[in-house]
Amino acid sequence: MAMDAVEIEQLIKQSIADARVTIEDLRGDGDHYAALVVSAEFAGKSRVQQHQMVYQALQGRMGGQLHALALQTALPGAEK
Repeated sequence: MAMDAVEIEQLIKQSIADARVTIEDLRGDGDHYAALVVSAEFAGKSRVQQHQMVYQALQGRMGGQLHALALQTALPGAEK
């Protein structure tokens, strides 16, 4: 079962209140996405901790409903 990009964005924003989320469906199959998540809540956290925050927000859907997520995280003003 595939996930919709809007659902991914909503889950992240529910968990990381100030998150700006940009999602791209890489294959058009609802299974392979790229996401950029920008949040001040990432301050002082390692890249691994930032990614863990996003994966926690997805509530266990990684590897199931969501097959692949190429994830980038950044602080506001530091995104590429």
